[in-house]
Amino acid sequence: MAVEITSRIVACSVKQAAPEPSPVPDEDPLTVRIPSRPEGTLEAVSEKISYVGAEGRRKVYLLVSFMPVEGVINGKRVVIERPVEFFFPSGQLSSEHQWITATMRSLSLAARGGYVTQAVADLRKVAWDKGLVRCGMNRWGKPMFHDSEVAAIAWSIQQILYRRGFLDIDGNQVPVDELVRRYAHRMTHGHPWQPPAQDEITSKGTPTPTSGSEASATVGHCPECRSELVMMDGCPTCTGCGWSKCS
Repeated sequence: MAVEITSRIVACSVKQAAPEPSPVPDEDPLTVRIPSRPEGTLEAVSEKISYVGAEGRRKVYLLVSFMPVEGVINGKRVVIERPVEFFFPSGQLSSEHQWITATMRSLSLAARGGYVTQAVADLRKVAWDKGLVRCGMNRWGKPMFHDSEVAAIAWSIQQILYRRGFLDIDGNQVPVDELVRRYAHRMTHGHPWQPPAQDEITSKGTPTPTSGSEASATVGHCPECRSELVMMDGCPTCTGCGWSKCS
């Protein structure tokens, strides 16, 4: 529609459209740095760990604290639960285990820094010269053997984080989207995500040893589940998970 201008034009301006809001930058809640332990009460898991090593059977207690952590994924604000503190009460073992207490403090720093999964996995590689340490059972119902007490405690920490839903059964990091879903489940149902029952976990079949002296000879321990290796068809084979050096 045309409009006739009958008065004198003294000024003009261009109307600009309102700017679109800037997208919220992504911030991975798994790697958000937590400067220090927050004040107040945190939810925690306390667990008694039993293992057998060079000094016989020992029992120790371990405390792991958790807290919700916010982040932004694809422009959407999300919340997950992360471990933020590891506590190993002093006086449980001999004086040399002051290093375990110090390690728990380092793990707490790693947890608040966002790389606790790698830190715990590295602790599982710690070895000593006092022989294997038996601690826990694997998914096939076989005893677990570890290269040191530190490695045994690190494996126990992985199991705590697995049952809490932070790691998978093999100690790998659960993806962020799944952590978000599990935390939402907790808020909806009032209890943490629960791992599947043992008989629901898919596992490899247990090999059946052949007859004869070749099958009964133990030639070491499996690198996957630490069960015994026996010679089967000329190849070291695990009696627990089925791992084979030749496969």
